[in-house]
Amino acid sequence: MPDVPTLAQVAAEAGVSPATASRVLTGSVRVSTSTRRQVHDAISRLGYVRHRAPRGGTGRRCDLTVAVVVCEPSQRLFTEPFYARMITTAEEVLTAHGIPLTVMTASSATSTIATPQLVAGGVDGILLIGARERHPLVVTLAASGIPVRSAGRLPDGVDMPYVDMDNHDGGRQAAEHLLLGGRRAIAAIAGPPGLPAARDRLDGFTRTLSLAGMPAIPVAYGDFTHSSGVHAAQWLLRRMPHLDAIFAASDVMAAAAVQTLRRAGRRVPDDVAVIGFDDAPIARRTSPTLTTVRQPVEEFAATATRLLLRSMGSSDPVRDNPTLPTELVVRESA
Repeated sequence: MPDVPTLAQVAAEAGVSPATASRVLTGSVRVSTSTRRQVHDAISRLGYVRHRAPRGGTGRRCDLTVAVVVCEPSQRLFTEPFYARMITTAEEVLTAHGIPLTVMTASSATSTIATPQLVAGGVDGILLIGARERHPLVVTLAASGIPVRSAGRLPDGVDMPYVDMDNHDGGRQAAEHLLLGGRRAIAAIAGPPGLPAARDRLDGFTRTLSLAGMPAIPVAYGDFTHSSGVHAAQWLLRRMPHLDAIFAASDVMAAAAVQTLRRAGRRVPDDVAVIGFDDAPIARRTSPTLTTVRQPVEEFAATATRLLLRSMGSSDPVRDNPTLPTELVVRESA
């Protein structure tokens, strides 16, 4: 049987001291980005897995703890219904197994605060939500050996099990609906380009338009908030005054676009059709009600949580990465 690589071997492979390698794994701020990259590259080459000290107790599931880690600032946790729906469902699944849930936020700016507790044995499993490119916590968790399941596809180059929505196909459905409705001056409000789900929604939308012979469309970028949707819609109206359709990567931004269009004297859907994404509660409260792409949020959270529990109860990681279907819901706005 081959020898199990040690932290000292990782340090030697990376050309750093064992103390520096250890600081990388615990998320210390006293390590440069280039050194972090060297250590994580060495971890990948050697196949190093961090061994955690056994926890006390009987080993029953009631001795376990799971953390939901949202890769966003804390204010987003309390203002966006998506996170509340995800966390509520995860808690229901865990409660049925007698496992308590800890909720943490870890934006890129605050990840160094959250990392030490997560990788030093403070939790037995992690449900990760909203992982983005170049997020330091994501890379550290991928190499930590702790059972982790991401709710959402991971950025390229990060090896971690996940559950995903078919965001690409959701974008396709939105584009086809607008084309079938005779819309031709089409624009999009995309989500953050570093978030795989946002990129997939935009890619599915624009590729479908391209296959139909439509040239490149104007794209404004938001961050799923109402204010970013307003600014994006204003920019699109300046760029394309006679636009007749907008696809927004979230219902909150779509509702903001509807409000902005109304203030500009444009009628929805008579002058401009609007399609959102999520089928959040706001989609049914907006006037007119939003046509949107529904993602099964509760099923999404439950599936990710159950697969995480399976990984926690097995010495072999559960590697399947299911993708759940999305569905266009036609209402009044398009």
